Amino acid sequence: MASTRDIRRRIKSVKNTRQITKAMELVAASKMKKAQQAAMAGRPYAQLMADMLAALAGRVDEAAHPFLVKREVKTRGILLVTTDKGLAGPLNANLFKAVLDVKTPAKFVVIGRKGAQFLGRAKKNLVAEFSVSDRAAFAEVKPIVEYMMKMYLDGEIDTLEVIYPRFKNTLVQEPTVRPLLPLSNVKDFVAHLRTESGQAGRHADDRDMLFEPSAQAVLEALLPFYVNRYVYQIILSAKASEHSARMVAMKTAKDNATKLLGDLTLEYNKARQAAITQEILEIAAASFSAQ
Repeated sequence: MASTRDIRRRIKSVKNTRQITKAMELVAASKMKKAQQAAMAGRPYAQLMADMLAALAGRVDEAAHPFLVKREVKTRGILLVTTDKGLAGPLNANLFKAVLDVKTPAKFVVIGRKGAQFLGRAKKNLVAEFSVSDRAAFAEVKPIVEYMMKMYLDGEIDTLEVIYPRFKNTLVQEPTVRPLLPLSNVKDFVAHLRTESGQAGRHADDRDMLFEPSAQAVLEALLPFYVNRYVYQIILSAKASEHSARMVAMKTAKDNATKLLGDLTLEYNKARQAAITQEILEIAAASFSAQ
């Protein structure tokens, strides 16, 4: 049995660990709430953009836009969204499994140091690394998406896909591979967006509209901007997933520390009781010998 001094040291260490994990849990919970609010706040704007695209469907020549033209896939372009820090449970590990499932030639752009480190170890073709703060401002995301769209338009990549942890609820963050470009057609794209946002039964506005300077020009300006906004919503979802996973991981660590603290306290009391019993026996034995 360990000495009481060693047990006291372990109890002190576990108490410090529990205090730290509790603080980290509270910080992650606060950040998670803010990330969820930011993701929810962007939905009405995204829905309005979807309505504008729906109004354009059927009024434009879709074959004229490079985002709507299918091409032979020689090199996939993948945006991997991970975390900068660890202590997020299996969040990153699940994303890395999805990366390892990519067997075809691909160029990776990564958000987060953990993803860059993994791609380096896995010897994947990493072409750029970016970092996004916890606030995840649109101004931080826009250069990343524009960089990938330029690669797509220049023919360096033939698809634009995102691997990210999709936020379902506080306990579930689902690793998801989301293809973005090329789009099949405007109508299918809008239908997919409405299904994701819970607006599957929403009907398009079929009134006659006049587009200035033309419907085709509006589509050419709107599609790149909407891809920017769509990836922005994905990253907000990923941030909510990160903070949720970290909050759950820290809560689990805190609960385990509490359980270990109880076990150590019991062991300490047993050790003290054994030491006191031993001292009583020695005193009794000495008194008996003196007689």
